[in-house]
Amino acid sequence: MSEKMAWSQLIRDVPDFPKPGIIFKDITPLLADGEAFSAVIEEMAALVDGRVDAIVGIESRGFIFGAALAQRLGLGLVTVRKPGKLPADVHAVEYELEYGVDRLEIHRDALAPGHRVVIVDDLLATGGTAAATVKLIEMLGAEVASCLFVIELDFLEGRKALAGTAVASLLHF
Repeated sequence: MSEKMAWSQLIRDVPDFPKPGIIFKDITPLLADGEAFSAVIEEMAALVDGRVDAIVGIESRGFIFGAALAQRLGLGLVTVRKPGKLPADVHAVEYELEYGVDRLEIHRDALAPGHRVVIVDDLLATGGTAAATVKLIEMLGAEVASCLFVIELDFLEGRKALAGTAVASLLHF
């Protein structure tokens, strides 16, 4: 069995979470297995290409993968958070959800113009959160080298929201 096959089996489906009709992709068994988690980070690191100045992790599971990837690559981690979680001056972007509007924030001094970053999250679904993060990075004058996800739900076509941005995912469902 390949390494990817082994760790991919640690992602479990949880039906009807957080609401009826949704099948949630639960990564907690993967995170609990040190060897599998390490294998995922190595696969992610192999996808980072060219000069990158920082990893940007999206709240909250993106922090887990982003921090481990940043450490592996010897880079810093920049966090994109939900409203009211960052203590200094922020840029904010509102984006639409299927059931309303949400907002993401980044510190105004988190990146400098010309910095190249990789955005990391656990899952690409509709792409709204990642697209909002791309906008935040661009507001700072930085450049998104790529977006990197552990899981992509292909049927939701989240890549369309990231048109013009390089996107890579380790697993496709």
